[in-house]
Amino acid sequence: MSSVSPPAATDSVTIMGAGLVGSLLSLYLARRGHVVQVLERRPDPRRADVREGRSINLALSDRGWKALAGVGVADDIRQVGIPMSGRVMHDVHGNLTRQPYGREGQAIYSVNRGQLNRRLLDLAEAQPGVRLRFGQQCLGIDLRAQEIRLRDTETDEEHTAPYSRLFASDGAFSAVRAALQRTDRFDYSQNFLDYGYKELTIAAGAGGAWQLEKNALHIWPRGQYLMIALPNLDGSFNCTLFFPFEGPESFAALQTPAEVTAFFTRVFPDATPLMPALTEEFFAHPTGSLVTVRCFPWKYADNVLLLGDAAHAIVPFYGQGMNAGFEDCTVLNQLLDQHGDAAWATIFAEFQAQRKPNNDAMADLAIYNFVEMRDRVADPRFLLQKKIEAKIATQYPGRWVPLYAQVTFSDTPYAEAWAAGQRQDAIMVRLMAHIQAEADYEQPAVQALVRQELAQQPGG
Repeated sequence: MSSVSPPAATDSVTIMGAGLVGSLLSLYLARRGHVVQVLERRPDPRRADVREGRSINLALSDRGWKALAGVGVADDIRQVGIPMSGRVMHDVHGNLTRQPYGREGQAIYSVNRGQLNRRLLDLAEAQPGVRLRFGQQCLGIDLRAQEIRLRDTETDEEHTAPYSRLFASDGAFSAVRAALQRTDRFDYSQNFLDYGYKELTIAAGAGGAWQLEKNALHIWPRGQYLMIALPNLDGSFNCTLFFPFEGPESFAALQTPAEVTAFFTRVFPDATPLMPALTEEFFAHPTGSLVTVRCFPWKYADNVLLLGDAAHAIVPFYGQGMNAGFEDCTVLNQLLDQHGDAAWATIFAEFQAQRKPNNDAMADLAIYNFVEMRDRVADPRFLLQKKIEAKIATQYPGRWVPLYAQVTFSDTPYAEAWAAGQRQDAIMVRLMAHIQAEADYEQPAVQALVRQELAQQPGG
């Protein structure tokens, strides 16, 4: 084994992982004057011969936009996103129900993971202080010596690389976190759902037309499972089936093309005719797992810090995984502004103190929204409740902000949003006992009850 690279300069930083969070973080740190080395296990995704990994589309919302705006690239990214102003639910007969996400003009954006990653890498590489190194597999880390043991995946040669400051954005199965897990008093848990996911495609229509409503996130809720679809610029939709691994209706139960076709035709009758490559994709595409990762601490001394999925991987049912990781970059940059670029010990300690409770809350919110998307969005009482909540928010602006809006269209800390959402849920249980139809909201007794409930809330 040989040692390469000169000792890291005092203002040099190393980022492990060139995914979405790592590439954005490199932009933030480079623009502050740091020399940034980015190490990535995979080959460069911008190379023509590299096949995309996950193609699942992502929902970019306010926290993500704020982080992109912080390095001046939000307008650039907005050109390759599609605004989705609400959900469209598809029942088993193909009937549609619409539910807006927020107020008029509010939308989340469907963006392609690969396109976004490639664009951020282009922007990072254009920074004079950034060096991107692909095909660098982390084999281990000597935390005391501050050295990373790497294998070049093209040459199979092993070498070491020193670091003065290491930022780990290398995903839910982080190699850097694995090294921290062997340190004293490091807490770690991973919890898998009994559900996997499979990526599928709704094809574009003639001339690249969208065959479903373009500016919406489409959901097929089916009680114990669901399918969603997000629009692409070429007229197609990226679909994701969230489905049990085992059971009478599960991945294990669908073993032949005929079984897949029969199941989809019965359960998703309006989508299946729009999926000409269904059976080929079903068996060619891998079945992914869904994991929640919690750990603490997120730092080692003042020279290693975990961010993004490496610190707080969550299931994708609130569309906040990327947004939470991007918000990590925003918060870290704010702390650098506040304390200066040399106060790493203070910055790392404050970063994990701020972000840990909020990302734990977001993990809980993601599971909560899984149940909502799978079960409740098909329930007429639930949809009525959402209409009533929207009426309260309109009548009492600032005093009632729906949970989804707090998470998606603000930068309210996740823990505060979750606590407020739980209080609102309790209020709605009491209110809905008096409401059978939308018009009931105007009844004097209901109006009095709303005023009474709000008066008892914090700030009421």
